[in-house]
Amino acid sequence: MNLNKVMLIGRLTRDPEMRYTPSGSPVTTFSLATNRYGQGPDGEKKEYTDYHNVVVWNIGKRNLAEIAGQYLHKGSLVYIEGRLQTRSWEGQDGQKRKTTEINATEIQFLEPRSQSQPAAATAEPAEAAVATGTGRAEEPSRDVDPEDIPF
Repeated sequence: MNLNKVMLIGRLTRDPEMRYTPSGSPVTTFSLATNRYGQGPDGEKKEYTDYHNVVVWNIGKRNLAEIAGQYLHKGSLVYIEGRLQTRSWEGQDGQKRKTTEINATEIQFLEPRSQSQPAAATAEPAEAAVATGTGRAEEPSRDVDPEDIPF
């Protein structure tokens, strides 16, 4: 039996970049930073940061790539679930290149839009539901008008 599953909580290090394949399929990429703690060489407690490249595709009728491209931005706190994937290609200089990235199958926004968006870009009330990569919104603890949810 095999298992290839990744679960991360972290912050975007840059704004997502959405592109389209030649067949018209959207794909969104971004980098995610996660922190961990350990001992440094001197024995002192130290914080380490790991960086992860994330690739998001639409899955079936779920517009995951489009949601990520539209609603995430640098600094967003998100939960990512997916699998590791390693790609190889030959660069323009003829050198073989290789990268390992997370192919996301689930994304959940972990902060209200009022906190996760820059102040100038916030156009909706702070009470809006927390969005998930499923294209639906999870219900917050108080009532929200369904017309206010952008999905």
